[in-house]
Amino acid sequence: MAKLGNSDLDVSRLTLGGNVFGGNADEEQSFAVLDAFTAAGGNSVDTADLYTGGASETIIGRWLAARGNRADVVIATKVGMVKGMDNLKAENIKAAAEGSLKRLGVDHIDLYYAHQDDLDTPTEESLAAFDELVRAGKVRQIAASNFSAERLAAALEISQREGFARFVALQPEYNLVVRSSYEGAVADVVAANGLSTLPYFGLAKGFLTGKYRPGVEVDSKRAAGATKYLDDRGLRVLAALDEISAARATSIAAVALAWLTAQPNVPSALASARTPEQLAELVPALDLALSPAEVQRLTDASV
Repeated sequence: MAKLGNSDLDVSRLTLGGNVFGGNADEEQSFAVLDAFTAAGGNSVDTADLYTGGASETIIGRWLAARGNRADVVIATKVGMVKGMDNLKAENIKAAAEGSLKRLGVDHIDLYYAHQDDLDTPTEESLAAFDELVRAGKVRQIAASNFSAERLAAALEISQREGFARFVALQPEYNLVVRSSYEGAVADVVAANGLSTLPYFGLAKGFLTGKYRPGVEVDSKRAAGATKYLDDRGLRVLAALDEISAARATSIAAVALAWLTAQPNVPSALASARTPEQLAELVPALDLALSPAEVQRLTDASV
């Protein structure tokens, strides 16, 4: 387990993404994946009001109630991307939080994200609303997703100035084949302010599982998104992953996720699974620590 930023939240090195629950995974399958994840030592589950029309939150809530393990699981959810509620106005944040609390069947959300930035709402208004939720005990910590370096820094400065609850984490797209949008200015803001980064698309829409290869057809809704990485760089990354996973006798996916958690200020990486069999490819990342040489091999391959 690792601390999330300067908060009191301890998270496992793998965070289970709930975006498939209620969609590609029905309730029974979702329960099986959640059971297997926690049995393996995972404790961090990420969802959003957007995912599967709220069904993801509902299923996670039913699972928490059925297992009686609320105190053992860190639940993250998000606000600001549902059609018609895709903003960070104060009234929207409050209403969305109440909806998420009801669907999850809990009295507090551990980590509440602004799912995306809102350039049309004063940041002070949004942060004041988040702060009110924290002071009311309905949210433990707040975080940002898909924020630029400049907007993230500005939000942190406003929280400092006004005495509001401040973001403790950032959730950007970041993985071995998508690096430039995070590394550099955004990563610098994270480091300078003591935040943590929890990357999404840690497996590049499935590409970094190794199942996408030249001449191989994969029956998946994500195939188009994943196969775009099948260029020279992507093939170099796959070759490095093949080499290290074989030497470690573990999955390619686990190695790709372990590279992420070897990066500065990345305590946990997100990945989702529809079945316990898929999850089995991910859970080695809970304990897998790459050597500096292995991390450098992957970093060099992904340039």
